[in-house]
Amino acid sequence: MRTVLIVATLAEVALLVVVLATYLIVIAATLRRVSATLGLVTFGVRAIEQQTEQLGPVLTDINVALEQVAGALDEAAKAPAR
Repeated sequence: MRTVLIVATLAEVALLVVVLATYLIVIAATLRRVSATLGLVTFGVRAIEQQTEQLGPVLTDINVALEQVAGALDEAAKAPAR
């Protein structure tokens, strides 16, 4: 009887180890996929950064022009109506 209990206990421990190992393998595979996806996202963000890097000076010029237009509109709004 004692031998049967020992064998059953060892079988349960072995089954537990197999189940835990399986879950760890599944988690590791999921983490690998997430890591690959994050790598692609990082690559895409860097590409966007490089492509939009040239907009800085142009946007400064546009903002200056828009400030001039806003000033002209203020002057036009203050002018007496004819």
